[in-house]
Order: sequence, then C-alpha cells, then structure tokens
Amino acid sequence: MKKISVLITFLFFAIVGNAQSKIGTIDAEYIITKMPEISNVNDGVKAYNESLQTDVEQAIKAYEGLIKNYQDSTAIFTEDIKKQRENQILGLENEIKQFRQRSQVMIQMKRNELTQPLYQKIDAAMQEVIKEEGYTQIFHTGGGALAYSKPGSDITEKVMEKLGISIEEVNTTQPSADSNKSGSN
Repeated sequence: MKKISVLITFLFFAIVGNAQSKIGTIDAEYIITKMPEISNVNDGVKAYNESLQTDVEQAIKAYEGLIKNYQDSTAIFTEDIKKQRENQILGLENEIKQFRQRSQVMIQMKRNELTQPLYQKIDAAMQEVIKEEGYTQIFHTGGGALAYSKPGSDITEKVMEKLGISIEEVNTTQPSADSNKSGSN
C-alpha cells in the first residue's frame, strides 16, 4: 500500500511538473541570415580570406623561386648543397599544403569570431521573449536535430521582432524548421 501511494505521489508531481513546462524552439541560423549585420560579417570573412590568399601566393612565389634557382644552378651544386636545397623546397611545399588546410579552419574561426556579437544579440532578445512568455525550455531547430515542433512554439519570429528584423513571407516549399515558422504567424 505504501508503494502504491508513493508511486501515485511521484506520478502526480511528474504530471504537475510537466504541465507547467512551456517548450519553444528557435532557429538562430535563420535569424543570423536575416540580420543586416551579416553583410559586415561576410565582408570581414572575405577580407580575411583575401589576406590568407595573399600569404599563400607569396609562399608559392617563394617556392617557385627556389625551384627556378635550384634548376638554374644544379650543375654547380655539390651533392650536399643539392640535398639541402631539395629539403628546403620540400619543406616549403609542405608548409604551403599545411597552410591551405589550416586556412579553412582559420576562416571558420574568423566567421565564428565575427558572428559572436550577433548570437549575443539573438540571445538577449530570446531571453526577453522567454521572460515575457514564460518559456521553460527552448530548443534550437537548426541542423535538422528537431523532429517535430508544435506550430506556435517557435519563437524565431518573436526574437526577430525584438531585434527589429522584418519578417518576410516564408517559402512554402522549404521543409522542416522553416515551415514551422509559417504556422506561428
């Protein structure tokens, strides 16, 4: 009897606790694409990419110069000097390859750095909506991780309104998270 009353009490509190939850969703990536500041981010990333390209081009010119110098002077080099120059050429070639691989990561890091203030603005506006409407949990809809969201639980448009971003008509052919936004008008 004691077990049953404990179980009933536990179920009661679980149901009451769950009934008081208000769950919503947000698509921060969608909001980012609509923020006017995104053009500054894109310009900053583009400038950074061009700077990296310039560095790569300079390294390639140095590499080509080493090869030309090696080819022009190979007849007068001793075996030790030839080996030294070949190692120098191979080293620079490897540096160029590594730089190209790292540059993609560096560009992504720059994009993250430049978008961080935008995410902070979204978070501040989201916190206002959460406070005003009593949400207890907000899930991010980006990346396709959310399987279903009840129409009306998506706060993306409300956050956009707080940020002063105009809400355009959503394309009805887009699946998933975007179609949920059209149901919350």
